[in-house]
Amino acid sequence: MGHTSALEQRYRARQARGWLRRALEPPAPFVMNPREPTDFPLGRWNLYIGGAGRAVPGYVNLDLFPMPGVDIAADAEQLPFAGGVFQRVECDAVLEHVRDAARVAAELRRVLAPGGYLHLVTPFCHPFHEYPKDYRRFTLDGLKQLAGDLEVVAEGWRTGPTATLLVVGIEYVKGLLPWRWWRGGVHFALGWLLFPLRYLDLPLLKTPRAGRIGNHCYLWLRKAA
Repeated sequence: MGHTSALEQRYRARQARGWLRRALEPPAPFVMNPREPTDFPLGRWNLYIGGAGRAVPGYVNLDLFPMPGVDIAADAEQLPFAGGVFQRVECDAVLEHVRDAARVAAELRRVLAPGGYLHLVTPFCHPFHEYPKDYRRFTLDGLKQLAGDLEVVAEGWRTGPTATLLVVGIEYVKGLLPWRWWRGGVHFALGWLLFPLRYLDLPLLKTPRAGRIGNHCYLWLRKAA
């Protein structure tokens, strides 16, 4: 990726939210699939790709640019680590933003320790979002093409069809409006009005139909010991 000042400014602006906006921000328009596994073991060293300014306890937090909460600023296409270091690697909603997803996946497999776990999460039916760029979407079959020789130990949909309808619907209405402050107002108003509908995904995520217009999918992969 080109580490230009313009991209860095956009990236930082996405992270910098004032206290008032955080207070007014509506609940997320999705619920997480309660059936997605979360208990795969952490090791002494674990890696989180794309954590930005979030707190990720137990992980080395790597992101593209330095900012509060980021331990190492580096490009995921060339990770600055020796091979076989990390017991668990989290790559959550990152692969759609990198230029070469296959190369990043190869790097993640390289730094994963024998017996370790790699967690991939990517969007499928989700609006365009530059962070700092947005290149692609994935199905579960598409994600599996990046697994290489890792074993698939769990797969499924993290967020479901209702989340897709809500995020796309809100973006559609915002797209009809000419002024930014109108769009911001609609984002908050519709977010608060519609978020209770997200719970419709709880029964839908139990069915195979969830993937027809699912929002985000996931894989858990294991490296042979």
